[in-house]
Amino acid sequence: MTDSLLIPIIMTIVGAATPILLAALGELVAEKSGVLNLGVEGMMLIGAVTGFAVTATTGYAPLGVVAAMIAAAASAGLFGFLTLTLTANQVATGLALTIFGIGLSALAGENYVGQTVDVFGSAFPAALSEHPVLRVIFGYSPLVYVSLLLVAAVSWFLRKTRGGLILRAVGESDLSAHSIGYSVIGVRYMAVLFGGAMAGIAGCFYSLVLTPMWAEQLTAGRGWIALALVVFAGWRPMRLLLGAYLFGAVMTLELHAKAAGFSLVAPEFLAAMPYLATIAVLAIISARKGGKSLAPACLGKPFKPSS
Repeated sequence: MTDSLLIPIIMTIVGAATPILLAALGELVAEKSGVLNLGVEGMMLIGAVTGFAVTATTGYAPLGVVAAMIAAAASAGLFGFLTLTLTANQVATGLALTIFGIGLSALAGENYVGQTVDVFGSAFPAALSEHPVLRVIFGYSPLVYVSLLLVAAVSWFLRKTRGGLILRAVGESDLSAHSIGYSVIGVRYMAVLFGGAMAGIAGCFYSLVLTPMWAEQLTAGRGWIALALVVFAGWRPMRLLLGAYLFGAVMTLELHAKAAGFSLVAPEFLAAMPYLATIAVLAIISARKGGKSLAPACLGKPFKPSS
């Protein structure tokens, strides 16, 4: 009886945490390079509608995932052109990207509202993926395992490789990195494109795995939680993993409380729990650090090389 209750809860937590983890991981890399992209929500929606449309048309979910990555990366490239090449304000441009993504996804997905596709489910044999106990390990979409591998890969890249050192140097002191011959703009473009691709995968996780259908604003503001999660994790990939699953647990608690008919508090309060938890965590971190920031020194600042 305990297993029959616990395993679905664990699987729900993993499902809720994975898209937030993917989106936050991409944003972490972008911010490590010194770029603040507040357009995560918009890129996720672009990825969600693109992945769903391609999957519905071709019947092949992996192709939908690739298409979602490309579409979201393209929107990130537009953001990069405006902020890195034209030095537009990163905050304003990121907010504009979110609004653009919401509108574009609603328009592009108009003909797909109410349609469904087959769930992009486990690649393991049914004997493992549908086993009453073993499904807690083998019963997930391949994107779940990819997200865990990406966390390890990004952590290794940032800490152990020359490329990761260059990216961190660009984020901490862009003028110093430029003075020794590194292409600050080039590094930041690559980081922004990676962040867009990760947001695309996160978005299509909603439309292909969690709710294999399309509806407007399907991501329901989860991109903002991903942004907050980067700060919560102190710009560290492994802490990002823990934070994502913590937020996934909060969202799962909300769902199970509603399903159980928990009536001591209003349903609206239960729906707001993940966002209230986000605000609380950010407030606690801010108070604990006494105003000292762990953010990259050049975060959000346009690069203007001295002549």
